[in-house]
Amino acid sequence: MPAQATRIEALPGKVGQEVLLEGWLYARRSSGKLEFLQVRDGSGVVQCVASKADLPEDVFARAAAVSQEAAIRARGLVREDKRAPSGVELTLTGLEVVGESREYPITPKEHGTPFLLDHRHLWIRSQRQHAILKIRHTLVDACRGFLNREGFTLADAPIFTPNPCEGTTTLFETEYFDEKAYLTQSGQLYNEATAMAFGRTYCFGPTFRAEKSKTRRHLIEFWMVEPEIAYATLDDLMVWIERFVEAIVARVLEDRREELKVLGRDVAALERVHPPFPRVSYEEAARTLKEKGLPFEWGGDFGATDETVLTEGRDRPFFVHRFPAAVKAFYMKRDPGDDRLSLSCDLLAPEGYGEIVGGGQREDDYGTLVERIEEEKLSKETFEWYLDLRRYGSVPHSGFGMGIERALAWICGIEHLRETIPFPRLLNRLRP
Repeated sequence: MPAQATRIEALPGKVGQEVLLEGWLYARRSSGKLEFLQVRDGSGVVQCVASKADLPEDVFARAAAVSQEAAIRARGLVREDKRAPSGVELTLTGLEVVGESREYPITPKEHGTPFLLDHRHLWIRSQRQHAILKIRHTLVDACRGFLNREGFTLADAPIFTPNPCEGTTTLFETEYFDEKAYLTQSGQLYNEATAMAFGRTYCFGPTFRAEKSKTRRHLIEFWMVEPEIAYATLDDLMVWIERFVEAIVARVLEDRREELKVLGRDVAALERVHPPFPRVSYEEAARTLKEKGLPFEWGGDFGATDETVLTEGRDRPFFVHRFPAAVKAFYMKRDPGDDRLSLSCDLLAPEGYGEIVGGGQREDDYGTLVERIEEEKLSKETFEWYLDLRRYGSVPHSGFGMGIERALAWICGIEHLRETIPFPRLLNRLRP
């Protein structure tokens, strides 16, 4: 018996060899004197065939009795099977049950979403959830890979912050010894500091929004990748975003086609993701919504329905740029051509998925930024460190944030964000 277990993903290269697998029983079916065991180990699923005629009686009995999600060690001969998804199957020569699994709660029958979320710690073992989270892994790696190749330095921002970034209405407040602190809404303010040190930086981590929303597009805790670029204008930024999104989609297509197939995703829609992405001004977008009969007034931000309507007929992501300054954060630079507008942009994904990236050019003038802070009735003292960035060598700079879960939902073609993160935090869900 081999001393070290072989991963299922490596089996096609071991045809004719005896191997040891360490995994779990995904499913089992019987056919008289044969038992067909679907075994998973995290890297894939393979069928193991147990023959009563060829196995000791006790080994075959174990194969016939092993239950769903029992932990097992399976020993066998790798045989080519072109009908199998993995291209191989295993003829069992030995089987050990490492950990019993009795009355596994998630069965092949239909279960409601609340039940599945209550058992999320087990649900992630299922084929569909496994595929989504494998794609998430590749997406995250693709984000880091692109930025690292392009000379960005990872400089992660703190989770506890003394000041808001995206407004005060969605902050989680907590005690930080003898003063108030908040869970971060974004690492962007800190990114601006690190960009002034390194030129191109990014942070990657969890962010928190205390939004009392139950829509399919909202999570209370989600992950964002946030690059920041010194000496970059809004136009520069949109080119960076195009290249970034094209690269991460291409990586998923390269590495995760089998998982996309499990999800039934139309990969042709992803294969069209190539720059340049169309650029639509806020003015044009607002006019389109009015023409389509939506009760949208100039000056408002887009809701989910507005974004869905704007994506109709689009076959690739597109930018909406220059939103009203009133709906953007205090640090967003105003448009020199129209002070009502900000040098901001959102990237909207097609097929009704809406915003997946938001960003813009930051206000780099000290006096103007002080005015904005005072207008928002924020504490100037709290932002003194941030104002230092304008006192000491300020430059034009821009950045964006992409929510991993929203981008993943679009790439996977799934409806609700709750499936895009291992353990979702929703308005009414803190467990498991």
